[in-house]
Amino acid sequence: MSESYLKRGVSASKEDVHNAIKNLSFGLYDKMFCKVYPDFLAGSEDWVSLMSSDGSGTKSILAYMYWRETGDVSVWAGIAQDALVMNLDDMLCVGARGPFLYSSVINRNKNRIPGEVIKAIIEGTQQYIETLHEHGVNIVLTGGETADLGDLVRTITVDGSMVSRMQKKDLIYTHHIQPGHVIVGLASYGKSTYESAYNSGIGSNGLTSARHDLLSKKYAENFPESFEKALDESVVYIGKNKLTDAFERELDLGRALLSPTRSFAPALLQIFDQYFDSIGSIVHNTGGGHTKVHHFAPAVKIIKDNLLPIPAIFSKIQASSNIPWKEMFQMYNMGTRMEIYCDESAAKGMIEIAQSFGIEGQIIGRVEANDKLEIVVTGEAYGTSVYNY
Repeated sequence: MSESYLKRGVSASKEDVHNAIKNLSFGLYDKMFCKVYPDFLAGSEDWVSLMSSDGSGTKSILAYMYWRETGDVSVWAGIAQDALVMNLDDMLCVGARGPFLYSSVINRNKNRIPGEVIKAIIEGTQQYIETLHEHGVNIVLTGGETADLGDLVRTITVDGSMVSRMQKKDLIYTHHIQPGHVIVGLASYGKSTYESAYNSGIGSNGLTSARHDLLSKKYAENFPESFEKALDESVVYIGKNKLTDAFERELDLGRALLSPTRSFAPALLQIFDQYFDSIGSIVHNTGGGHTKVHHFAPAVKIIKDNLLPIPAIFSKIQASSNIPWKEMFQMYNMGTRMEIYCDESAAKGMIEIAQSFGIEGQIIGRVEANDKLEIVVTGEAYGTSVYNY
């Protein structure tokens, strides 16, 4: 990874974390997007319990600065959605259909984060759950924890945990990727039928890099609480932009960076109903971007040579930071955040379901036989990147 990325104290691959937990129990299966355990809740041998924990990451810092700069408290509802979706869509990758129980965890510095922000986050969570419910996604908000941790948290963190259970026979296994599969990619950008505004596609990963590479030094001066003081000044807010700069469609740059992470649940639940037997695996391109699949796939060659168009927000980040395209694909979803590895005969129908929700989709690649795991990302605009594992 680039030196500036590492100097900021972040890692797209998190290999040290994976090494630290390699001896822990992963439940029944070690290559899944959420923990899968025996059915502790009801004790059925035919069912399993699911558990996921995730959050909005450093995106909450962007929300804090945008709110302080503009007075627009509504951005916090998007942060609530980010935390929920990062759990929900990981669970979808194993075939979960709900109902889902969700609990939020908010840690704040009370001197900087007043009650109106907490209220906006909690109400935003409930409102998004109601929106998904209208599209057949059953989530129950079970409450959560809000803690005042001023000695630990400079602004706020917004995280959550989700629990569900499902029949073991309906599990989708990530290691079932095999030669002959095509890859259906679903777009993270645009405006789906259940979104109220255009979505830049940014998701909830790589926001530390995006924030510092795009925004100007004035944010270090105006919001010193928004970054770690021990960081080298050469990597702190080194861009030329303001959050309120006009960007694309109806979005300013801040709103583009804060576009809430899209859930693919409404589309995927219909895909499960109609094409479940044709699905080999589902991969959520979050931390690790287009190389995320390497944690799960067997020895195959994964070729992505027909990706969806790269959204403007990622082109902006790349141009501002000069990060090599190879690293960009390791850090960001680049406009394709969900991948379905499936039989080619089912691909057209899956794409049509996604498009019925206003979500772009297409066959973005294929899987070939190989003696090692290799990922190839190639396109005219960004060249060819090869990742060997």
